[in-house]
Amino acid sequence: MSVLDGIRARNFLVIGRVGMDLSPDPAGTRTREASSMMVAMGGSSANIAAGLVKFGCKAALVTKVSDDAVGWYCLGQLDHYGIERAHVQPIKGECRTSLAIYETRVEEHQSVIYRNNAADFQLGIDDVEAIDYKSYGALITAGTVFAAEPSRSATFRAFELARAAGLPIIFDVDYRPYSWPSPEVAEEVLSRAGSLADVIVGNDEEFGFMAGGIDKGLAKARELAHSSAAIVVYKMGPEGAITFFDGQETRTGIYPVEALKPTGAGDSFMAGLLAGLSEGRDMRDAVLRGSACASIVVSRPGCAPAMPDTQQLEAFLTSHSGPTHG
Repeated sequence: MSVLDGIRARNFLVIGRVGMDLSPDPAGTRTREASSMMVAMGGSSANIAAGLVKFGCKAALVTKVSDDAVGWYCLGQLDHYGIERAHVQPIKGECRTSLAIYETRVEEHQSVIYRNNAADFQLGIDDVEAIDYKSYGALITAGTVFAAEPSRSATFRAFELARAAGLPIIFDVDYRPYSWPSPEVAEEVLSRAGSLADVIVGNDEEFGFMAGGIDKGLAKARELAHSSAAIVVYKMGPEGAITFFDGQETRTGIYPVEALKPTGAGDSFMAGLLAGLSEGRDMRDAVLRGSACASIVVSRPGCAPAMPDTQQLEAFLTSHSGPTHG
């Protein structure tokens, strides 16, 4: 199965965390001044899965949650968004589902994420070996799954099993320093994951981190595209993105909006990109649709709730003046 064929199956296996998000309400309120909070589903992998389902794809999440009220909330939210959760296991003990508190504001934005003894890091090799990979078209994961054991080894094992089943591996670098024991470990592990992936999406800082310096990031992305990956997307924030595919380098811009917050953009970009490719769109169009999704999410409260569906994306593209020149 080719990479695009796997994506066009529109049936994704997504490894990584689901969590609870809290954000001060109304928008613009600082956490230290909050008297009420908006509650929503969060977690990079769960957000990507939600975005894909909103575009009519199927998505199954693979993770663990704590067997408590927060974990139960997350299970209910997965059902709400239509994400398959046969591979989401509640666990007892002291491990806890991740909790994120972030502000719906750009100026002096604060995000506080509780990941100590996180339940999703307890994903084990037995868990990923119990999955029928041939039931899916492609595997997606974000870099945070590699930050601790046993989740790190389990996900690398999932890569092996997915490869054996003919599934393309899609990797969002998603480097979060607070999750890792050291930058050195992160550089080594994320570079290994990148070398095994067929599709790699990251920003200039993340590619630079893997290469040993931000000035080397673009060269790292180009190297991966030439050596192992079929698709590499090098994101540059307001400067747009460079996509490496089929021997070509394509520059694209962004859709300027008035942002309410900086969070959720990367997850929505990934969902929009993959959904576009799954519909048979060309690479440039799919990347631009991902960029539009990112703009929509930063202009709305919440992450998973802010992910657009097809109708909302088309309305945005119709009403917007168009992307900047990359």
